[in-house]
Amino acid sequence: MDRVRKLSLSIKRSVIDKTIRENSELTSDQEKSDDTTEMKHPISSDHESKEKQHYKKSAQFSPAARRGSFSNTSKALDNKLLNLEDKFRRRSRSSSQACVEIKTAISNLREKSNRQERRKSFSELGFGKLESYDKLHKLGEVFIASCKEQGTYATVFKGRSKLTNDFVALKEIRLEHEEGAPCTAIREVSLLKDLKHANIVTLHDTIHTERSLVLVFEYLDRDLKQYMDSCGSILDMSNVKIFLFQLLRGLAYCHSRRVLHRDLKPQNLLINERGELKLADFGLARAKSVPSKTYSSEVVTLWYRPPDVLLGSTEYSTSIDMWGVGCIFYEMATGLPMFPGSSTENQLQTIWEILGTPTEEEWSGLTRNLKVNSLSFHDCKGEPLRNRAPRLEADGLDLLAKFLQYKAKSRISSADAMKHKYFDCFGPEVQILKDSKILFNSS
Repeated sequence: MDRVRKLSLSIKRSVIDKTIRENSELTSDQEKSDDTTEMKHPISSDHESKEKQHYKKSAQFSPAARRGSFSNTSKALDNKLLNLEDKFRRRSRSSSQACVEIKTAISNLREKSNRQERRKSFSELGFGKLESYDKLHKLGEVFIASCKEQGTYATVFKGRSKLTNDFVALKEIRLEHEEGAPCTAIREVSLLKDLKHANIVTLHDTIHTERSLVLVFEYLDRDLKQYMDSCGSILDMSNVKIFLFQLLRGLAYCHSRRVLHRDLKPQNLLINERGELKLADFGLARAKSVPSKTYSSEVVTLWYRPPDVLLGSTEYSTSIDMWGVGCIFYEMATGLPMFPGSSTENQLQTIWEILGTPTEEEWSGLTRNLKVNSLSFHDCKGEPLRNRAPRLEADGLDLLAKFLQYKAKSRISSADAMKHKYFDCFGPEVQILKDSKILFNSS
């Protein structure tokens, strides 16, 4: 009897040891699977550079949302995983196919749980809610024009989305109870909602509260003016070409949809650390398809305003933006504003001095313009553009001249400018890029 009892105990121990080894192997496989999952779906670390977190392409969810370690969902998941492991272990401990099925089932269950956690996060926070964003620090104040004479101010904050952990720019517009949201803000929202392009800033969310309207934009480090200042106003000419092409890409997309920006200037062109340039601030933009007998002549910051608009023209098209592109092109190439006027009259005189006083052939009907006749101008011969922008090569000077035509209809379009020989070095591929693709590979 003692021999039988000892033999029985020995058999039980061997069975237990075997079970322990198999459990250990399954646990090891599961941990490897978890490690692989973690490698495929990295989680942002507090020790990781905050600036680098902003530039990750894919949305990343917080560790709590992904793992749910202390949630009821996580406990239920753990129980289901144990049941699955027991089920397949009983079916065939020695079968490699069973191990594959276990891993597949566990992976599917984890993914389902992650989706449930994310849906829960979005429902608790979600879009259109101020609680979905953390304000980090103030970036500055911007003036918001209004359809009425008096505008208002908006405060811009750097923030972080609690849903994606990405940096955002929060443009908080204070509301006047009598007037409500400024028409320019409403216009910007309505236009950006339909403008989806790699070279146009993305509007992620809009939040309307009793006291403010908050526009949530993708965050970019600086604008073109700040970038030029940080470089001592002297940009590398290859960067000038890259920035100009991206500006034209974004503008061509807008113009193809009959949208005029109407306020192009370096401060409204945003740049990130990858060198991507994006059009921003569509507060003065207008869809040309919207019925309107005339547009306002008080658009575009003075230095970048074309002469026809300076003289009161309200019947303009995409050409209004192309003059501004020429001014920005010159400023990037020289480090100086091209036409730094102090008033409408002085602005026109500055243009005349550089480009020469326009003739009737260059600008039909100019001599009959009442505003021109009411102002006193000096006749100027102008000077060659190569003297003012010596760093520009011949092709660059030719393109600059095509932007700065007195006659609005003679100015080169954004689409044609992209095909100019100045950009031949980029190759033909850049002409057929999808709207969502950037000019260069940033990986």
